[in-house]
Amino acid sequence: MRFRHPDGSTVHLAYCTNVHPAETLDGVLAQLRDHCEPVRRRLGRDRLGIGLWLARDAARALEGDPSALRALRTDLDRRGLEVVTLNGFPYEGFGAKQVKYRVYRPDWADPERLDHTTALARVLAGLLPDDVTEGSISTLPLAWRTAADDERAAAHTALVTLGERLDALAELTGRSLRVGLEPEPGCVVETTGDALAPLTAIDHPRIGICVDTCHLATSFEDPHTALDALARAGVPVVKSQLSAALHAEQPHLPEVREALAAFDEPRFLHQTRTSTAAGLRGTDDLGEAVEGDALPDGAPWRSHFHVPLHAAPAAPLTSTLPVLKTALARLVGGRHPLTRHLEVETYTWQALPPELRPHTRAQLADGIAAELTLARDLLTDLGLKELP
Repeated sequence: MRFRHPDGSTVHLAYCTNVHPAETLDGVLAQLRDHCEPVRRRLGRDRLGIGLWLARDAARALEGDPSALRALRTDLDRRGLEVVTLNGFPYEGFGAKQVKYRVYRPDWADPERLDHTTALARVLAGLLPDDVTEGSISTLPLAWRTAADDERAAAHTALVTLGERLDALAELTGRSLRVGLEPEPGCVVETTGDALAPLTAIDHPRIGICVDTCHLATSFEDPHTALDALARAGVPVVKSQLSAALHAEQPHLPEVREALAAFDEPRFLHQTRTSTAAGLRGTDDLGEAVEGDALPDGAPWRSHFHVPLHAAPAAPLTSTLPVLKTALARLVGGRHPLTRHLEVETYTWQALPPELRPHTRAQLADGIAAELTLARDLLTDLGLKELP
């Protein structure tokens, strides 16, 4: 979906396909047929943007076979789909029964992360629509927080090399590809503030930040403060993932703990945070918070659980949609957009409590279409005009 900003530039809205498990190129093609095209049809649009997630095997297949890449681009066109952004955070196994800490491997200290991201950039250069010259990729925020100093130094070196490779790719193809570190609770770069030092040290215009509004909210970051700091530091917002976290206003109440426990599931890590006078306190997973006294409960809790944008959990819980709205207004509501790539990322549809999960492809397509409709309405309310 494309929107015209009042300044005349085009803002792209997509949804991320990591909600549909696929590890191979054949699986990606099936996603387009079984999920992405049906979502487009529900929206009644001739064109739908998708934020493609390509696992290692799929990315390698496309990088190594120009005919396969051309065939994928042809299939996208045939189904009314377009790709200007990739989700390069998960490497493989994102559809496994248990992901948890595995999603942070390989990290940026491992040469495989650099090679994989380079492959993604080369693939994206071949997938961009003919009238689009800029693409974006979101990636792991360096590493999980336990990374040693030498690993952090290796990650810095890898990103410098990535910048050089992106420069060479732009010269070769005429396409400008940018990569954004995606701050996430528990990682070396947990907040936008944590991103300032490494990104200003790299100081490369093609290496910036991906602002995920669920992660922003989970860490209790104020969108205005965060985006102002990035602007002052000259750190580009490469893309933004529009998402909402799980919010519990009164976690000391037994009924609230019970409601939270229903979201404690075995597949993904749901880092949970609370803001105290002494600073941010947190646990690595929701169960650790719910089952004991690891977190003080005198102030609200937020958990890294991407809940559907259009359907906040039932009371006594809610979502951080207001944080998303505030961030979006700053990102694209000003005289010029801070980023032109927006991506709805709700990959936890199948991790919701059983009574809230979609049980058919049609129900999932309905839900994703509803999320995109809400995002579209927020954009038009900010003065952007939806394009055909």
